[in-house]
Amino acid sequence: MGTSNGSSRTDFILLGFSDRPQLEHIISVVAFIFYIITLVGNTTIILVSYLDTQLHTPMYFFLSNLSFLDLCYTTSIIPQMLVNLWGPKKSITYGGCVLQFFFALDLGATECLLLAVMAYDRYAAVCQPLHYTVIMHPELCRKMVLIAWLGGLGSALILCSLTLKLPRCGHREVDNFFCEMPALIKMACVYSKVIEVVVFALGVVFLLVPLSLILISYGVITKAVMRIKSAVRWRKILNTCGSHLTVVSLFYGTIIYMYMKPQTSTSQNEGKFLTLFYTIVTPSLNPLIYTLRNKDVKSAIKRIMRYHYTPVRMAAIQNDLQTRNSKNEFISVHIPDQERTGKLEFYFLVRHQDYLAAGQSGFRHQLFEENQLLGT
Repeated sequence: MGTSNGSSRTDFILLGFSDRPQLEHIISVVAFIFYIITLVGNTTIILVSYLDTQLHTPMYFFLSNLSFLDLCYTTSIIPQMLVNLWGPKKSITYGGCVLQFFFALDLGATECLLLAVMAYDRYAAVCQPLHYTVIMHPELCRKMVLIAWLGGLGSALILCSLTLKLPRCGHREVDNFFCEMPALIKMACVYSKVIEVVVFALGVVFLLVPLSLILISYGVITKAVMRIKSAVRWRKILNTCGSHLTVVSLFYGTIIYMYMKPQTSTSQNEGKFLTLFYTIVTPSLNPLIYTLRNKDVKSAIKRIMRYHYTPVRMAAIQNDLQTRNSKNEFISVHIPDQERTGKLEFYFLVRHQDYLAAGQSGFRHQLFEENQLLGT
């Protein structure tokens, strides 16, 4: 016991792929690229969901939480991983290792529950469309997200406390590129049946139960979709549900394989590559999957770009026309665009005689119909 306590505050050594130096260089480049994609993609989804009022729906509220979760998850792992891959040292402090371990458990368990919540949202949208706004009201959405976050926190506290109490007998080498539970359990010099039982029980609660609910939800959705005669609505449902199912398959497939099988049966290299996949690749694919297959997100990005681009464009037109305005031939007409976004406002420079002849309302209608001055 004294050995365990004496070694509990020393730095850990993250072995990673140190036995394959050439592979480390490739992995570092791949990890950096995917990390940038994760940052840009998930930040874009959060900003678009917040800025565009048409995306203020339960689906994009949950998607924003998923994107924020992926940002936190990758940021807690990849920067330290890149430092170790690029630098001469492979070490991490005891406190840093504990934080990595805790956040990986917390955020991973939260994502399991959050994906199940998103499946229920799709079920309500497809199978109960007339009652969707009543079922998925904002208060219920906030409570479900809160339960997901608190559930992940609770599971992380249980597993983290049990794992860190295991005696390590001076072992400092973590056979992975970050402090993950399977690697930390293998560091222990004793076998713990308690941890194996607890991991299996929590795996059932946070993996198999949510996955079963997701499969049941999509079974009901599939049955409902088969009765839909509208091809347009058919494609829209398949796009949104298909995106979610793709994310579920990528995430649950690797996690269940890693955590639901006995820890001793997974080879070292196999476990590392699986961890690399769901740690680096999956969070970067989530925003790509949701944006490439989702017309609502792409349309929202276009609306936001147009909102910020149009005033700049009109300012350029105004500066150009002001050079020819010495005889007051042109005047500025302020028109709020309530039809399109409810927020966007235009300042048009028009000929004075045209404005007087048509009247403000008539000229406004002409501008929106023809878009001559905007050139769109």
